[in-house]
Order: sequence, then C-alpha cells, then structure tokens
Amino acid sequence: MTTTRRTLLAGSAAIATTGLLSTPSAQAHTPRKGPKPTIVLVHGAFADASGWNGVATRLIRDGYPVIAPANPLRSVSADSAYLRGILATLQGPVVLVAHSYGGMVITNAATGNTGVTALVYVAAFMPDQDETLLGLQTRYPGSRLNEAALDFRPYGDGLVDGYIKREVFRDVFARDVPRATTELMWAGQRPADTRTLGEPSAVPAWRSIPSHVLVARDDQVLPAAAQRFMAQRAGAHVQEVGASHVAMISQPAVTAEFIKRAAR
Repeated sequence: MTTTRRTLLAGSAAIATTGLLSTPSAQAHTPRKGPKPTIVLVHGAFADASGWNGVATRLIRDGYPVIAPANPLRSVSADSAYLRGILATLQGPVVLVAHSYGGMVITNAATGNTGVTALVYVAAFMPDQDETLLGLQTRYPGSRLNEAALDFRPYGDGLVDGYIKREVFRDVFARDVPRATTELMWAGQRPADTRTLGEPSAVPAWRSIPSHVLVARDDQVLPAAAQRFMAQRAGAHVQEVGASHVAMISQPAVTAEFIKRAAR
C-alpha cells in the first residue's frame, strides 16, 4: 500500500466540555493590554471556512476582528506560504487558530512572525521539524481515516485528491453532529492533495510562540493520544473535551471561549 493511499487527514472541529488543564511546562499567561488581536481561523481538509461560522459569530460579537481564509489544501509548503502572505497584510497582534491539517499550516506559517502572539490547535496536528502528517496520525492507534474510508480522484498530471466516503463520513469525521448537517458537510467537502501526507514540516512556530491545545478525546481521525503527545512536548496550555474530530461545529461556544482565553 502506498503512502498516497493509506490515510488522509481531516478538517473542521467539535467539542463537549471539561475543565482546563495545563502541562507543567506550559507558558505563563499574562493578560493582554491594548486592542484585541485579530483571530485567524484556519480550516483543515474535507472542510472549508464555513465550519468556523459558529465560532466566528461569537468572537465577532465579543469585539474580535476575525478572518477565516480558504486553505488551499495543496501541500504543506504551498499552504503555509499562502497563509504567510495573508498574515503579512494584517496589522497588530494575531492569534492563529487551526483545526486538523490546518495545524500543519500554522506551525509553519507563523515561524519567525513576531506579530503572532498565540497558536491555538483544535484537534489539530502540531508537528516538530521533519515530521509528517502520516507519521503523526499513525503514531498511536485509533484513527479510522484509512484507505478504505476514502475516495481518490486524480487531477492534473499524476496528482490525486482524497475525499471521505459518504457512508463513513459522519461516523469517522463528525459523529456528534446532526446527520442533516453532516450530509451537507460531506457534499461540500474540499479534498486534500495526497502529497500533504508525506511532506516533512519545517521549524515549528510553537518553539517560540505560546500554544494552546484543545484535545478531542473521542477523535476518530487524529487519536487523542497523539494530540496529548504533541501538546506535552510543546509545553502547551491544554484542555480536554469529550468530542469527535469536528469541534467548532457541535460546540461553538466552548471553542470560542477557549480561543478567547488564548487571546487575552
């Protein structure tokens, strides 16, 4: 079985709540003074920016500037460069928030950017240098997003996109979201180029920027054990919730509050 056809990543977010936990090495948190930072919401694969709507509505209502750009989902380097270009157009402090594969993107795009004051990972990949999405997804058992769960559709010259199959979409990706909603999510899913699976990550931004991780304990895409491992080594502020992979859609209020804590 080739790397291209073994597994893919995921993309959107869902949460049910528990208490806030912090790793012993987590960065000290000092309340922010001055204007509120711009919140940049980055989606993952099999999703689009509309998955953040419930979260964005609450953040905007509370006075935060918010943008949710389209993630191209073509390759780690290309997607990171695209986001880096967007960040260069923003004034003032920025809090970067990512779900799933979007975590690969913000980890690379924010490196060296002194305007980014916090990184927030929602059931998201948080790679170290030279790590790959496939390696992190399969580091611990539990992911059900494998070859059998995917449809592969070629495009261009030898390139391949992956989509989650309709019959498993809700169970694997969003089991705590109403079926009517997941039918629409499946129909409008944006695929990821399978090249993203094996592309190594560069120097991670979390080495120098405070990070915050929302671990989804019932995640069927990125196992909770992998999320905990990545959060602990980064010294991140951690909260665990009983949720599937897609957090902001089922529990937008909890997700928004978690982001606001990181933005203070």
